[in-house]
Amino acid sequence: MKKLALHWKIIIGMVLGVIFGFIMNSINGGKGFVSDWIAPFGTIFINLLKLIAVPLILASLIKGISDLKDISKIKSMGLRTIGIYIATTLVAIVIGLSIVNVVKPGEGMPQDTIEKIKQKYENDAGVTDKLMKASAQKDAGPLQALVDIFPSNIFQSFAEASMLQIIFFALFVGVCLLLIGEKKAKPLVDFFDSLNDVVMKMVDLIMLFAPYAVFALLANVIIAFDDVEILIKLLFYAFCVIGGLLLMICFYLLLIGVYVKKSPMWFLKQISPAQLLAFSTSSSAATLPVTMERVEEHLGVDKEVSGFVLPVGATVNMDGTSLYQGIAAVFIMQVIWPEGLTFSNQLVIIATALLASIGSAAVPSAGLVMLVIVLESIGFPAELLPIGIALIFAVDRPLDMLRTVVNVTGDATVAMLVAKSLGKLHDPKPKEWDDNYEAVK
Repeated sequence: MKKLALHWKIIIGMVLGVIFGFIMNSINGGKGFVSDWIAPFGTIFINLLKLIAVPLILASLIKGISDLKDISKIKSMGLRTIGIYIATTLVAIVIGLSIVNVVKPGEGMPQDTIEKIKQKYENDAGVTDKLMKASAQKDAGPLQALVDIFPSNIFQSFAEASMLQIIFFALFVGVCLLLIGEKKAKPLVDFFDSLNDVVMKMVDLIMLFAPYAVFALLANVIIAFDDVEILIKLLFYAFCVIGGLLLMICFYLLLIGVYVKKSPMWFLKQISPAQLLAFSTSSSAATLPVTMERVEEHLGVDKEVSGFVLPVGATVNMDGTSLYQGIAAVFIMQVIWPEGLTFSNQLVIIATALLASIGSAAVPSAGLVMLVIVLESIGFPAELLPIGIALIFAVDRPLDMLRTVVNVTGDATVAMLVAKSLGKLHDPKPKEWDDNYEAVK
């Protein structure tokens, strides 16, 4: 009997998790049962993925840079990567603004619905937290983002999973390995090469637990929805975001088919486990180890490319989030600040959403913090900000799950584009967790 593919196992786990969540929502004490006895297994899974993310980035990037043998190649790969990421982010923002201006989901929303949402969410702890984080980020100096790239204590950076700082350190070490010569660098290069193989094997083992973990994660998400009426009222806005995200996926598939010369359906099949985990966790950082494993072993991208492009992408490439920001900002203005809907303000939204995406935390709901910054950049009245964020807060988590899928898909697409341009794309060589099991059991 043919073994069921991993992505089908994960899909089954997701479907059962949603059904189980709805059942528990309707049972007295069901929410508490899910929170106490089911959700922790999802948390354990995410913790395991985060556990291996830092050593994987460190090992793959240092090994990849040392394998290039030429410092000028680092510059070439870096410029291509950043250039393509910026281009795809601009495309995403333009798609989002085009949809929301044509469909106009915010026009005609009943005043009683606005009041109900305002009363329920304006003083919500989640909304207040996002506003405070955005304020702290805004108050930082203009070059703070640059300062934050350079760590003062790399072990603290490891502990906090500060992606840009870890990437800088790995690049620094990789370049220095090139400069001391191949003979002296070999022991450390061999160490990181071996570490990379060990961590990739950890990914294989952790993924055996994925179907059960996504069951727990999805069940926990479902029990969080406690006002179906508000969710239904916001469906028009949600469908605009979903439509934009689907168009962005189509754009990626077009690039894969036209430039990489690979089947779009083949690409989706190979990357689907990472997409499904991105949906379940709402975190491209937590999904990064799986994304790297799928891109290297199942899409055929060389380690030196995936080890650089994907960690950078998890930090600076927020296509799905940027698209959502364009739609959300204009939707909020259509509802409570229509006088702000000028062409110049929408140009500012494009520029600010692009800049805000760079260095944004690759964690759940970071897009809401970025959205506050985008709204403040166009002079959105400060007294209306809590109401604006409250308007979309009810549906933010499911949309966050979907836009994370686009973020991860974009990372994988750019990795293939860069690999193709550098001649670093080869035939996939997937590995299984038990490849060497017979020899050691």
